[in-house]
Amino acid sequence: MKKKILIAPSILGADYGELNKSLKKLESFSDWFHVDVMDGNFVKNLTIGACVVAGIKTKKPLDCHLMINNPHLYIADFAKAGASSITIHVETSRHLPEDIKKIKDLGCKAGVSLNPETPVSKISSVLPMVDLVLVMSVHPGFGGQKFIPEVLEKVRWIRKHYPKLDIQIDGGIDDTTAPLAVEAGANILVAGSYILKNKDPKGAVKKLRAA
Repeated sequence: MKKKILIAPSILGADYGELNKSLKKLESFSDWFHVDVMDGNFVKNLTIGACVVAGIKTKKPLDCHLMINNPHLYIADFAKAGASSITIHVETSRHLPEDIKKIKDLGCKAGVSLNPETPVSKISSVLPMVDLVLVMSVHPGFGGQKFIPEVLEKVRWIRKHYPKLDIQIDGGIDDTTAPLAVEAGANILVAGSYILKNKDPKGAVKKLRAA
C-alpha cells in the first residue's frame, strides 16, 4: 500500500520577524512545518534555536531538523519547545542509538538524516529504531540549491527494505523533482523556496501532492 504524501514547507525562507503570520498563511494546506536548525559549524549557515521554536504558534506538527554539532546537548530543549519530531544527522551524532532513544523518551518522533555523500550503510543499524529517515538531496545549509538525483538510489534502498518507514527528502524539491522522489519511495516532501517564494503557495503545494 502506497504511503500518503505529506508536504512539509521549510520555514528557512520565511520572514522570522513575522514567523507566525507567515505560517498562518500556509497552515491550511500544509501537513507539517519543517524547522531548519543550523549552528554555523556543521553547516555554514546560522538560523534559529529552541527559544524561537517555542514561540511558534501552529496546530501543525513541528518537524525539527538539527543540522548541528553535538545534537545530544539540545534534544531536550527542542522537545520542550514543542517539537513533534526531531531529526539528527548521522555525521554529527557521537552516540546515535542513545540519541534516538532520548528523542523517543521525550515523546517525539525520532529521525535520522544523511547528507548526499553519506551512504545508507552509515545508518543501517538504527533504521529499525527510527520513525523517519531524512535523505538530503542538496548539501545542507542554504535554500535554493539544485536537486542531486543520485540520492534517489538511497531512497529506493530504504523503501525496499523498510516499506513502512517514513522517508523524507529535502532539497531542490519542486514540481519537476517531486515526482522523481515519490517514484523512488519518498512520502514526505520538504520544500522551501518552491512554496514560500511562489506567488501561489497553495497551488505549489497542490502540484507537489499530485506527484
